[in-house]
Amino acid sequence: MGRQRNKHRPMAEINVVPYIDVMLVLLIIFMVTAPMLMQGVKVELPDATAEPVDNQDSEPLIVSVNSAGQFFLNLGGDKERPVSLATIQQRVGAVMRRSPDKPVLVWGDEAVSYGEVVTLMAALQEAGAPGVGLVTEDPR
Repeated sequence: MGRQRNKHRPMAEINVVPYIDVMLVLLIIFMVTAPMLMQGVKVELPDATAEPVDNQDSEPLIVSVNSAGQFFLNLGGDKERPVSLATIQQRVGAVMRRSPDKPVLVWGDEAVSYGEVVTLMAALQEAGAPGVGLVTEDPR
């Protein structure tokens, strides 16, 4: 007598371990690269307790002001080279005409005078930015 075959074979199960491994590798890659996506000039941000701005889907325009009062924009070729206020206004205006909902953030060094930041924010609003966000550090 030969071996009898079972007419009711169990269903084949999907091995999910490789999918979990791939997901964990992608998670690590995103965790490592996410801090590198925020491009701006190194400034000492002031401490403030505030509610975070609603998360936008598009990458924001970041205008930085260092302690010497120089302006930088994370747009164009050399992001580490200071640009004039008129250049920032022109470039931000061009971007706002293409995508009017793009968020604009200001990274102002805490040593910069209030007047410099207000002048920058006024220039950004003239360029077409409907709202300008100020970036601060959480004091905790």
